Amino acid sequence: MRVSEVHAAECGAYLNRAQVRLQDIWDEIGIPEEQRVQRTNDVHKHIKGLLDLMIVEEEQLKNRLLKTIHAFVEELNKLCSELQLPPFEEKDGCTILQMEKNSRTRLEVMREHKKRRMEELKSFIDKDRELCDIMCTTPFCIDQDSVPSLKQLETYHAYLEDLTKEKKRRHDEFVTIKKEIVECMDDLERHPETSFEMDVMCEDGEAFCLSNDNIASLKLLLGQLQDHKAEKKHLCSALRSKIQQLWERLQIPQEEREAFSEHMVMSKKRNIEALQAEVQRLELLKMQSMATVIGAIRAEIALFWEKCFYSQEQQQAFVPYHDDDFTEELLSLHEAEVRTLKMCYESHRELFDGVTKWQENWTLYLELDKKANDPSRFNNRGGNLLKEAKLRSDMQKSLPKLEKSLKAQIDAWEEEHGNEFLVNGQKFLEYVQLQWEQHHSEKESEKLERQMKKTKQTQEDMKFGTSVVRTPSKRRLVGTPTPGKVKRLDCTSTSCTPNSILSARLGGTMCQQSSIQRPPLSASKGFGLRTPGHGNAPRAIDRNKENISHLRNTPSGTPRETSRRRLNPMSSLN
Repeated sequence: MRVSEVHAAECGAYLNRAQVRLQDIWDEIGIPEEQRVQRTNDVHKHIKGLLDLMIVEEEQLKNRLLKTIHAFVEELNKLCSELQLPPFEEKDGCTILQMEKNSRTRLEVMREHKKRRMEELKSFIDKDRELCDIMCTTPFCIDQDSVPSLKQLETYHAYLEDLTKEKKRRHDEFVTIKKEIVECMDDLERHPETSFEMDVMCEDGEAFCLSNDNIASLKLLLGQLQDHKAEKKHLCSALRSKIQQLWERLQIPQEEREAFSEHMVMSKKRNIEALQAEVQRLELLKMQSMATVIGAIRAEIALFWEKCFYSQEQQQAFVPYHDDDFTEELLSLHEAEVRTLKMCYESHRELFDGVTKWQENWTLYLELDKKANDPSRFNNRGGNLLKEAKLRSDMQKSLPKLEKSLKAQIDAWEEEHGNEFLVNGQKFLEYVQLQWEQHHSEKESEKLERQMKKTKQTQEDMKFGTSVVRTPSKRRLVGTPTPGKVKRLDCTSTSCTPNSILSARLGGTMCQQSSIQRPPLSASKGFGLRTPGHGNAPRAIDRNKENISHLRNTPSGTPRETSRRRLNPMSSLN
């Protein structure tokens, strides 16, 4: 039993006891029945009124609680709608007081959520306005009066993070561009002229509006300054090149050049003025020493003719080169020709370098080939003969490869430009073929000249009966005795007549032809030259075999010559 029920039972018992006591008092007093009834009604009315009043007050309390609960529930539903949360639902079986407490607690939580969201939204809006003022962008589109959802706040926060990164990127870009602008203005010795330039130079990065238009204007300003700076550098470079060229042509002393060296490095305004003044001074000197200057230019033209492999016809096409009337017009023509040659050389540098390399290798090959035909090469020491032979062999292999590579490059160039690439007025391969043909022709001429000399010497020997011992120009066969170990033929003896010499030579030729079929004489230790009486005939045979072969109209490639070629590795290259 609840305590309230116990108290109610006690109140009823107390009322009964109070009524009995009142009856006893009334009996003792002797109050009549009419008054007792009246007094009992008064007690009843008093108790009833008091209880009714208490009931009304409790009913009012109940109604107030219900109204409060209803208001709380309505506000909760509204907040849940604003916060985009599920609606509030009260649990079943709760009393009015429990419902009021639960709704009031839930409402306080919802109000706190709303407050935090609105505060967060306000901070985002303030930050957004600050960034928009700096970057001149449009604020984030969001209702500032309604409660934002969690997703909206997350989106707004991500947007502000991206905007902050963009602001930092633009600020860094502004700082970098501003630094370059300041450097360019210092180099150009220029001060800010427009309001925008003053804002860039004077304001810091935090106060400068980092809009896309301003960043684009910054880049445009930097580009203009850099172009102006490049123009100044190009102007200075052109002036310095002109000065260097005039110095060389006018042969200006080194002391004067060193005194002017300060202006050959810097590109300030005063340096440009000094360079221009120096050019004017040198131009005046050039006009005063026209002949010397034109002579220097002609030397430069001749150098470029050599570099560009100009033919004689191409060189003669520049008629002013041979004009001795030194005028300003003639100087201009020479300067224009130098510029044309420079452009030609620069545009074909790779091809000219390749042709130059081939020419150098060709010249080296000709030198080695000439040394290979020099009889004195056998007297060299230190392995030079083998080195030259190896180098000559390498040249024979590298020249065709280089010619093939150059042909591919020249074909590509001709296809691209639609012109022919000429070397000394000829196509490259024709030029190379002509060089080879001239080389072979010269070798044939040298060979024919040697044969004519031998023929002439043989005729003289036969006519006068003389025999001059000549040093052989090629290696001997294996087993052939050296000249120092064989006695010379004594032509002064009474038995040595022209006819006997001729007979001996003819006999020696026959012996030589028959001896080729046998192994070399050096393979036999019983060599027949030990006897003095038999030593002169082989010597005479060896010395005059080519002359006898010529008299007999035999080919120059005799077995003796064939043996020499086998022994001499360089003879196959001659």
